Amino acid sequence: MADKSAIEWTDATWNPVTGCTEVSPGCDHCYARTIAERFRDVPGHPYQQGFDLRLWPSRLELPLKWKTPRRIFVNSMSDLFHKDIPDDYIFQVFDVMRRADHHNFQVLTKRSARLAKLAPKLPWPAHIWVGVSVETIQYRWRVDQLRQVPAHVRFISAEPLLGSLSELNITDIHWVITGGESGVGHRPCNPQWVRELRDKCQKTGAAFFFKQWGGRTPKQGGRLLDGMTWDEYPNSELTVIA
Repeated sequence: MADKSAIEWTDATWNPVTGCTEVSPGCDHCYARTIAERFRDVPGHPYQQGFDLRLWPSRLELPLKWKTPRRIFVNSMSDLFHKDIPDDYIFQVFDVMRRADHHNFQVLTKRSARLAKLAPKLPWPAHIWVGVSVETIQYRWRVDQLRQVPAHVRFISAEPLLGSLSELNITDIHWVITGGESGVGHRPCNPQWVRELRDKCQKTGAAFFFKQWGGRTPKQGGRLLDGMTWDEYPNSELTVIA
């Protein structure tokens, strides 16, 4: 059985790596770090080491055992292209994804430079999607590096959305996910920032997914944008059984 996810745009999570380090403002209130650090020094717990980086080779082949097709978010509790993850381990993760072609895999990173560097050595069948996080326009370069990757589906996660992305070029991007921040100290999300991304998607034909407004809890602000929910997915998606 896959690890079911409460994340609206995926069905399950797979964490062959856990733990990470901060690289930009979107990391300030990281939900994964908050979860992991609750269990630091708890003997025998998977997060006994807190949010310190850890490889889990025993988890590598789990998707091959999950028979029902799923959208699988890869490393929801880490970043596969973190500098301390060996190239060979990344190749092993991609080999499992290549073989488990009854699933859709959603690989999301803030380390777009390393992604672009390794991309020519990695397999890119249609069921492996890749995306970058862009929380403010200062990180637009991540999208430029994403465009260098020959994936069939390239996507942007603009969550938490911390500023206007009106100047962002989404040419050759197939899917945009966005949402406000949630949790203690959450920063506000201006509705106009979200509308700008929706309108960009409608002009270019990219799918648009609005996850949440955010607030003290993820669901506090709801999911409606101009009276609608926006749950679009890329056209090349495989059949997924809910």
